[in-house]
Amino acid sequence: GVGIVTDEGEDPILANPRHTYITPPGTGFLPRETAEHHRSHVIQLVKAALKEAKLDSKDIDAIAYTKGPGMGGPLQVGALVTRTLSLLWKKPVVGVNHCVGHIEMGIRLTEAKDPIVLYVSGGNTQVIAYSLRRYRIFGETIDIAVGNTLDRFARVIGLSNDPSPGYNIEQCAKKADGQTLIELPCVVKGMDVSFSGLLSEITRIAKTQLKSGQVTKEDLCFSLQETIFSMLVEITERAMAHCGKKDVLIVGGVGCNKRLQQMMAVMAAERGGKVATMDHRYCIDNGAMIAWAGLMMFKSGIVTKLKDTTITQRFRTDAQEVTWRDDSAGEQ
Repeated sequence: GVGIVTDEGEDPILANPRHTYITPPGTGFLPRETAEHHRSHVIQLVKAALKEAKLDSKDIDAIAYTKGPGMGGPLQVGALVTRTLSLLWKKPVVGVNHCVGHIEMGIRLTEAKDPIVLYVSGGNTQVIAYSLRRYRIFGETIDIAVGNTLDRFARVIGLSNDPSPGYNIEQCAKKADGQTLIELPCVVKGMDVSFSGLLSEITRIAKTQLKSGQVTKEDLCFSLQETIFSMLVEITERAMAHCGKKDVLIVGGVGCNKRLQQMMAVMAAERGGKVATMDHRYCIDNGAMIAWAGLMMFKSGIVTKLKDTTITQRFRTDAQEVTWRDDSAGEQ
């Protein structure tokens, strides 16, 4: 995705075109093939973004790109294109932490005030709060991410990857009777979670009981969601109690899930708080979120030298110093 944003006016997003890589049912995506997809579409997306925003390259102040975390191949494509455009257009560059991009976009669009952040995506599951110029990770997955768990189970039962496996699991779960809850491992360790055992068990059940009619795809999807989301609600509530916060912001692709939003809203309301969410345009990875975080960083004086426009596949959320926030807000 390629986004163009501004800090002038009510709507910061001037353009946000995106082209999603979708693989056949039963398959995932490989770094090399994903990188090839990015190479094939990035130039057209840059042109489309400029056209949608009604701007020219001379109107751009800086170029932001995703430094990490993520898969090496796709990240390298973004870094290479960024360096090229920086040299052609003579614009400064800002390397952005992907996770921080999600958080900053969520805070800007929902106007959430110092919330606990639940970041749930294909590659990440983290419970986060701001403190002392960092987005601190209070809990996370100790093995695979929630989105990866959903994606892999969708492959097991042959669900389509269009528009996304997680979305199709959500739709399948809605067709369940809502009364049949299959018991699955629920592994919560303080504010950390584990999904690998849960995935192994539900995969075993699907392979041994689905064809015989002992279980249905709908009941499996329903049970998977209910178990996983209850774990996420539990660790989020624990972080809220620990940090003394009332509100929750959900970001990342899995944050689009209406059932997760509903369960989280019930918990937050019981604590006198509320949940801030976004729709699929901004929950799912997009260019505008990187552009917005880049703008905040650029305005605070952060510029990445061209020789440092590298990638970091394991770029932790708390590794980025948050220089653009008032440290008196949200300090614990």
